[in-house]
Amino acid sequence: MAVYGYARVSSTDQDLTVQIESLKAAGCDVIRQEKVSGTSRNGRVELDILMQFIRPGDTLCVTRIDRLARSVGDLQDIVRELKNKGVRLKATEQPFDTGDIYGELTLNLLGVFADFETKLRRERQLEGIAKAKAEGVYKGRKPSIDPSIIKKLVAEGLGPSDIAKRLGVARSSVYRLLEIGR
Repeated sequence: MAVYGYARVSSTDQDLTVQIESLKAAGCDVIRQEKVSGTSRNGRVELDILMQFIRPGDTLCVTRIDRLARSVGDLQDIVRELKNKGVRLKATEQPFDTGDIYGELTLNLLGVFADFETKLRRERQLEGIAKAKAEGVYKGRKPSIDPSIIKKLVAEGLGPSDIAKRLGVARSSVYRLLEIGR
């Protein structure tokens, strides 16, 4: 019966040190870590490895439930999967035990708050972008493809698929720029 730790931050410029130290202090034998958004399970390789590797009687430990999932649906799926495997889930900063109904209630409430926080942050972000656009400050990101390069490659006889491969971009991006240039 091992204790596995999982640490996650959303962006590459964030630091995992505090989470890792807390998980070590909680007695984690192995700690998997990654820098990826928690709003979805997509692309969370380290979490997938843990979910495949963890065995009955083991414990998965996180510092806070929002490190595991930011979506109520994902959290419920993960907890259900752990429960089916006979694995306990605990957090160092939030006291709950998935072994009883009160622990499940606490866990679900924490998941709802994490989901709410994510949606609230996204709403504030969209409001800020709308305000910046109205003030003429926000112009979006800089184009990743120079339209003149596309025109040059078309003149050389290359088709959209070949241009996309050569430039390492999506074919739809090439088509979009070709439509704009007409």
